[in-house]
Amino acid sequence: MALKPSKMMYKRALGVLSVLIILGFGTGMVRLAKLQLVDGEMYRAKAESQQLGDSSIQALRGTIYDRNMRPLAQSATAWKVFIDPSNIKNEKISKLSGEEADAALQTRRELVADGLSKRLNVDKEEILKKAAKSESGYQKIKSEVTLEEKQQVSAFVAENKLYDCIGIEPDTKRYYPFKSLASTIIGFTGTDDAGVEGLEHEYDSDLMGIPGRVISAKNGAMGSMPIEYTASYEAKQGSSLVLTIDEAIQSMLERELSKVYTSSQAYAAYGLVMDVKTGAILAMSNQPDYDLNDPYTILDEDVLKKIDEITDPAEKNQAVSNARQAQWRNRTISDTYEPGSVFKVITLAAALEEGTVNEKTTYTCGGGIQVADNYIRCHNHRGHGTQTLQKGLMNSCNPFFITIGQRLGSEKFFRYFESFGFTEPTGIDLSGEAVPRAGATYHSRENLGISQLSSCSFGQTFQVSPIQMITAIAAIANGGKLMRPYVVAKKLDSEGNVIDETQPLVRRQVVSEKTARQVLDMMEAVVSDGTGRNANVAGYHVAGKTGTSQKIGAGNGKYIASFACVAPGDDPQIAILIAVDEPVGQINGGQLAAPVAAALVEGIMNYMSIEPEYSDKENKMVEVSTPSLISKTVSEAREAAKQKEFSVRVIGTGDRVVKQVPAYGQVMPSKGVIILYTDDRAEETVEVPDLTGMRLSVAQKTANSYGLNLKIAGNAFTGSDILSYNQDIAKESVVKYGTVITVSFKSFSGVSDSIYG
Repeated sequence: MALKPSKMMYKRALGVLSVLIILGFGTGMVRLAKLQLVDGEMYRAKAESQQLGDSSIQALRGTIYDRNMRPLAQSATAWKVFIDPSNIKNEKISKLSGEEADAALQTRRELVADGLSKRLNVDKEEILKKAAKSESGYQKIKSEVTLEEKQQVSAFVAENKLYDCIGIEPDTKRYYPFKSLASTIIGFTGTDDAGVEGLEHEYDSDLMGIPGRVISAKNGAMGSMPIEYTASYEAKQGSSLVLTIDEAIQSMLERELSKVYTSSQAYAAYGLVMDVKTGAILAMSNQPDYDLNDPYTILDEDVLKKIDEITDPAEKNQAVSNARQAQWRNRTISDTYEPGSVFKVITLAAALEEGTVNEKTTYTCGGGIQVADNYIRCHNHRGHGTQTLQKGLMNSCNPFFITIGQRLGSEKFFRYFESFGFTEPTGIDLSGEAVPRAGATYHSRENLGISQLSSCSFGQTFQVSPIQMITAIAAIANGGKLMRPYVVAKKLDSEGNVIDETQPLVRRQVVSEKTARQVLDMMEAVVSDGTGRNANVAGYHVAGKTGTSQKIGAGNGKYIASFACVAPGDDPQIAILIAVDEPVGQINGGQLAAPVAAALVEGIMNYMSIEPEYSDKENKMVEVSTPSLISKTVSEAREAAKQKEFSVRVIGTGDRVVKQVPAYGQVMPSKGVIILYTDDRAEETVEVPDLTGMRLSVAQKTANSYGLNLKIAGNAFTGSDILSYNQDIAKESVVKYGTVITVSFKSFSGVSDSIYG
């Protein structure tokens, strides 16, 4: 007979059950509280990520314009291709099971990866890895997809009915219409459309805009819901920049720099053009440069050759990285160099301002000067004899300027060195400007002894950046006012409204207007009849100074040839600085850099519509328009041409002119030759002769004898030692009779300012 549970046992069982219920309920409540109060946000985010798809729409970056609103960098609409791995497993595959389902799924992944790889040039294995992430609803395959690529992908999707797992959405692509133009100023963007170098980096937050968003719902199987469950938020375009850079002047600078960089076999060449009245940079270039649309490709063939010779992979990768950084570097603001004799104009300005010298000051140069324990030679080892202050600058006489520096004294010299801005950055609105350091790039006030003062007075044993040097030269051209240089003139919103505008800023008055004018007049004499005469430009007053400096720490044979000038000298508008770093062969600024500046002055003055004023000698070689000779008899045509100092060459058997080359009204060099055709035969051709190494009169006669016209470029009027050194159409080229050949002239002696060369 079974025992009946006692009352006590019921109570105990009930108590145990109650405890278990309380513990269980309490644990549940605690767990629920933790889920809701402690981990609620985490699980909510997980739920949203599973229920919602959130993709970004790239905003159009703002455009970068030149001063005349020509686009230098702009963004265009492109596309982004992505896959939805969770939807690769379609309804047909879902009905299969086991190995059969796995095989079918892998086949579909292969189809997607192979099709996109071929059309987008993306690694197939990378796409397969992304396609295998079955829980993901979004995997980017490629951004900045072109229209052609997009059309190919769309056709592939339609052909294979892959609408549910391959998507295309709006994107942007940055491109640079002028390729390498102003490359080290503008910089470029990376794959994420963020600025990497130059203005693209410095003004990234202004240019990048605000991205848009597309939020879409997902179903229980993690697939995309219909379009009505999608919300879009438009992207906002970034601000645009209007630069002070002038595309036309920038092109001139790059063209002329490229020529001297190649011909001199230099390590580098760089130059600047500045508006002296405002400090605005009109052009800034470094050679070699790079293509902004393909910035990671190294263009310097010599550098590539050295990299190819490296066998160690790690060392090779580092060499590639270093080469890229070097070609992206803006040397005009980031590098420092010894200014050499160009700096003499600063020493001169300081001494004139302080009254330690005047225009009547003279000095007798015997070929050198003793400074402490060193004897410093003049570049003219025989000496210049007795010179006026102006003649001393024209001859670039080092002993004279050492004496001027010593008269000025360390205290006053350093005060002007500081005032002209050589102890501080200029404040230009570009990243990477070199920061001067006492004891490193220049001598501190305390350490400016007699030896240091003497060498500094003619531009050696210290370094400045090119942007510092041109800013100081521009101050002399601007009545003694030191300006802050800048390259961004305005910021515009997406509607083109001005939201910020840079105002010219006078940093300080460094010398008086009277002193500045005195220095300019002497600089004009340097160009008209001194070491800078290869910068002489017919019809324009050019005030300049040559420089040839030995590189500190580089040993013998490493020089920088430079030239700084302003134009027109009587009413300065622009300042130009040209530097050729480590040229081979010719090393003097008067030989290498001055002709570059001359070509720029002529081109820029014409571009700015500043009318030339020719001297009597120059007026004889001015270009004139051709007379109308068609329908005249040959004898009448000869007489009409002779009246304008043209010669003629007759081709044909007729009695009257039926065609002339150059045509009526065309501008051509005076004393040129006009080709007269007296029948309807085709225009005849001639092989271009070598016109280099000749005096002007010989080159002129040679060109005319070949039925060609000679246009003079460079210095053709300031000395008896002038020879042609370059022609724009290569010898042995075949051209039509009457073609104009531009031939450049320069002095090959009397333009040296180097104590080493």
